[in-house]
Amino acid sequence: MNRTAFFHDERCLWHSTGLHALVLPVGGWVQPPAGGGHAESPESKRRFKALMDVSGLSARLAVQSAPLADEVDLLRIHDPGYVRRFKEVSDAGGGDLGQLAPFGRGSYEIAKLSAGLVMAAVDSVLAGRYANAYAMSRPPGHHCLADEPMGFCLLANIPIAIEAARERHGLERVAVIDWDVHHGNGTQSIYYGRPDVLAISLHQDRCFPPGYSGAEERGAGAGEGCNLNIPLQPGGGDDAYRYAFERLVIPALDQYRPQLIVVASGLDANGVDPLARMQLHSESYRWMTSALMQVAQRHCQGRLVCAHEGGYAESAVPFCGHAIMEALSGERTDVEDPFLDLFLAQQPGERFCQFQRGLIDEMAQAFGFN
Repeated sequence: MNRTAFFHDERCLWHSTGLHALVLPVGGWVQPPAGGGHAESPESKRRFKALMDVSGLSARLAVQSAPLADEVDLLRIHDPGYVRRFKEVSDAGGGDLGQLAPFGRGSYEIAKLSAGLVMAAVDSVLAGRYANAYAMSRPPGHHCLADEPMGFCLLANIPIAIEAARERHGLERVAVIDWDVHHGNGTQSIYYGRPDVLAISLHQDRCFPPGYSGAEERGAGAGEGCNLNIPLQPGGGDDAYRYAFERLVIPALDQYRPQLIVVASGLDANGVDPLARMQLHSESYRWMTSALMQVAQRHCQGRLVCAHEGGYAESAVPFCGHAIMEALSGERTDVEDPFLDLFLAQQPGERFCQFQRGLIDEMAQAFGFN
């Protein structure tokens, strides 16, 4: 039996965001792009899967699709009025109901498929069919609020999957680790007052939502202490993420002892992403995945699920994703990341690393991790 499942459907790559230049709609002073278009294009995801096919890694995974999430699944998280408006506008040809969240005709059904892939990945791991799983979900989900889409995200894929799994498997404690370079504000807003989900977001400080940092926001009411934001300085690179894992992420998970770990797997912290400046490389993602697998072995029988989020450098994303899949599956291929030497040479110097480590130490002390 394959130990790792990869949930993917070509239809998710048919989600349209319309004519844009990076993130701005064409018109006025914004010229039509000569090539490419909207940052959230299907190409980085398509090339991720294609690299696995060519390397032979796909053949060692259980690659499959899944049913669409149904409306009952959506309504556990989302406001009925938003779900209704989303479908109506999608059926009418598309639009933008929120902030930087454009979509075209049929995106309502595609978004339900994206959520369904995450639901199936979570269910397959909890049911013991696979040790771990990756869902190639598109459109992404971690910015989506209960009543409004945001930042390319149209449905809250991970919360939808968690609540469906709670209904079926009776989960009491789930940890969501968001290593997308942008803050996981949607997930935070949904679970901010609840103790049954530990939400941890590592993100570039003040990047997106614009100006947001969030280190002081730790949950409210019954959920106080179950929200952990780790804003990192632009350019922090591999050292910042490893140190943040060692001082904050892993201690928080060991303290919480989750029954399932879900990763909001944005690959936009890579060294050439057009929407951020964090300087990670493929070995960073391999290391973070392996670190979470070790925590999952300690607390939840290895149960780990990744749901794809951002990542907009079509050249670099495939190598970061491939490294994650090699770590999850325990399989190594002949693939060598051609960007690795360049990204390693561009890592920050020792003085910067010491400064960033000092900021992480301050956060660790504030959370009682000494």
